[in-house]
Amino acid sequence: MIHRRWFRRRKPQVDCREVGRVLQSYLDDNVEPGFAGKIAAHLDECKKCGLEASTYTEIKRSLGERRPKVDGEAIERLRSFGSKLTDGRTPGQ
Repeated sequence: MIHRRWFRRRKPQVDCREVGRVLQSYLDDNVEPGFAGKIAAHLDECKKCGLEASTYTEIKRSLGERRPKVDGEAIERLRSFGSKLTDGRTPGQ
């Protein structure tokens, strides 16, 4: 979670520079709620920053859709392998 001491300067709003520094964290829901509200307000008011946020969001969504499907059997083999390692067994056993 991002905590910004520099934000506590009693500024009523954030500017483009401040939003640019934390935009990725904001889009990942990784900023303090009060600060997130100020960023959201700025994104609503600032066409440039709002467009940048929309572009990043669309890129993340698009990449998520292109993720290959993983076979359930492969996942089970990986879990079994991990369990053997954590139990101190050789994976071939």
